[in-house]
Order: sequence, then structure tokens, then C-alpha cells
Amino acid sequence: MDQYERFDITQKPRKEKFFLTPVAWLLSFPTVWRRKLKINKVGMKGLKPPYVLICTHHSFLDFKVTTKAIFPHRANYIVAIDGFIKREWLLRNVGAIEKRKFTNDTVLFRHIKYALEKLNNIVAIYPEARYSLIGTSSILPDSLGKMVKVLNKPVVVLNMHGDYLTQPVWNLKMRKVPLKADMTKLFDPEDLKTLSIDEINASIRKAMTYDEYQWQKDNHIKIDFKDRAKNIHKILYQCPSCHKEHQMDSDEHYIWCNACGKTYEMSVYGELKAQKGDTEFSHIPDWYEWQRSEVIKQLKNKTYSFSDEVIVEALPNTKGYINLGNGWLTHDSNGFSLKLKNETYDINLEKEPLSMYGCHVEYDYMHKGDCVDLSTLHDTFYIYPMHKKNVVTKIQLAVEELYILEKEKKNLT
Repeated sequence: MDQYERFDITQKPRKEKFFLTPVAWLLSFPTVWRRKLKINKVGMKGLKPPYVLICTHHSFLDFKVTTKAIFPHRANYIVAIDGFIKREWLLRNVGAIEKRKFTNDTVLFRHIKYALEKLNNIVAIYPEARYSLIGTSSILPDSLGKMVKVLNKPVVVLNMHGDYLTQPVWNLKMRKVPLKADMTKLFDPEDLKTLSIDEINASIRKAMTYDEYQWQKDNHIKIDFKDRAKNIHKILYQCPSCHKEHQMDSDEHYIWCNACGKTYEMSVYGELKAQKGDTEFSHIPDWYEWQRSEVIKQLKNKTYSFSDEVIVEALPNTKGYINLGNGWLTHDSNGFSLKLKNETYDINLEKEPLSMYGCHVEYDYMHKGDCVDLSTLHDTFYIYPMHKKNVVTKIQLAVEELYILEKEKKNLT
């Protein structure tokens, strides 16, 4: 990959250009007004930039909700490198700070510190590092508490509701859903000095907790959208009746198993009901967490593994994706191994379990299929399984649980 120019991660963040601020407001406000966004602010009176804004991550709507929440101020946003493709000038000049997902990046910390101390800006961070797959909280890095303690600036959490239900990552067609956000100041600098990192992390995780399907049920939000369950089988990949994996399918408001034939209907209030027999999980996140428990069993029994021929694309810079050809991806208790060798490229990428607390997956990405992306500090590889279908959600669950298991082993030893 040395033949390609890399994205320049050393450029310092900038304040948003004054002429771009009205554009950002124009692109954001009509959307949130139509969805009757309500922002519940707690402890925010009198708080002005700079401060750290930690946000939940559901869909592209998050950025529009955040824009309204911090009005009339603007922020430096942490943005993944794929957001910069063919629009680097624009992203840099609205204050975006580039990040390659799930990498340990000390340069990013320096940029955040610069934006807070020199630009006197808000820095908006989405530490879940991907859109929520099932509308519930994702794992957060342990380093988050240490970072905000060292930065020693006020910490605010923006916990959004309705963004996921409007546009879930597995079906990007927009639904009509009202929006709400809780904007809470968690810490002043004086608090950060006295609290331990564990206490800081615990408070952040509590403030970041959400369950969008429970929120929908509690608020009686009706989503009468014909295709409301279409593609949800990409998340709910294992049948709770026969326990077969990767045999699920879905369309309109139904999800079913091609192995045993059991079918479930998704109601307008986001609940599941079996058409025949018992309903194992009426609450959709419960199905997802059951799959997680099955993955944990396989990891502990040493029976988990994934291996397949893959198509590999690289994103070294913001000019676009580079097709590297076919390779081979393996994921097991040793972590990831990506191997590719042809006349032009020779890739041998190993990612140990403790190097990633999570991973980023996409569904039918760019209409090319489901993919996993793996990053180093200088490269990002988009990896598309060629023969095994509906597998990336399980890989993501396995990455999270491998990290936890390996961390427990390390603490014990």
C-alpha cells in the first residue's frame, strides 16, 4: 500500500468557516422541526464552550440533532474517514476531525485537546463508533474516562431517541418518527479531579444507556411502515426456535427461518409475535442479546470460527476505494487475519483480540454486499465475504465478547 498517498492525520482541526454555518443550520433545522424534536436539557444553564459532548450514535440524523442541541454554537466533530471521501475540503472547513474506526490513535487525542484549548470549541464525540445495530447501547472504550479526566473540561452527554427508529442501519428507508434528546451535563472540571476513571466511565455509560424499542413502546409510537422488518434478518441471524444460524430472511413486516419455517410478525409498535407457536422474544433486543449469549458459549467452548474468501477494498485517503482483489479472512479466538497476495498487492494484517473493543460492519454497503472493515492508523480495508452470507453481525458480536474475555484473562494473570 506504500504506493498510495495517505490521508494527512496531522492537520490540526479548524473552526467552522463562518459562511458554512448557515448552510449547516439550513440542512439540519427543517429535518428536526418536521419530526418535532424536543431537547431536555439538564444542568446546561450558563454552560458555554469549550466542553466535551459525548453522543449516542443511531443514524445520520444524529448530526442534525446535535446541531440543534448545541445551537447557536458549533462544534468540531469526530468523523470516520469514509465521511471525507471526495469532500475533504468541506469536512475540514466545517471542523471535522478524521478518525479510523477502532484504532488506538494518540493523534486524535491531541486534536481534541487543541480544539478545546486553542479553538475554544465544543468537541462532539460518538464513542460507540458505529450506528447502533439493534437500537440499544453499544460497548464504550475504557479509555473514554481517562481521556475526559486528562482533558479537564466540562463533559456533556447527548442521549438521542427516535433517530434509530427513523432510519435503522439495516434498512435506510426513512420512517416518520418524533425525535427527542436528553442533553445532560455530567461533570465539571472540579468533579473530574476528584472522581476515579472507573467512576467517570460508570457515569458516562449510565447516561449513554438507551433502548429504542422500549422507548417506542413506552411512548406508544406507531410506525405503520410496510417494510418495517425488511432486512432485520441481517441483525437477527439465528433462529430462536431451531437454533440454526444464517437461515433467517425477512420482508415487509415479517421475519422467518428458512430451515424450520417459523415466522414472526413485527407490529407497528416494534414488537414481535410468532404466527404459530411460542414467541421466544417479543422484545427485539432480547433476541439480539440471546445471539450474543450463544456466541459467548462458542467462544468459551473454542468452537467459534469464521473463514471465507473475501473481496478487499482499501481506503488509504479520501479519493475513494481501491479494489485490491480477492483475499482470505479468518476470525477466531486469536483475532482477525486478513491475507491477500497477487501481482500487485501483498497484505498480511493481524488484529489481536485486545486491539479492538468492537468492529464496524456495514449492510449492503455501496450495493456491494455486507462487509467488515478493519483499520490500521494509515489504512482501512473494507472486506466483503464472498460465499458465506449474513455473517457480519455474528463477527461483530464475537469481536466484542473476545475483547471482554481476553481482558478478564489479562486481569486475572
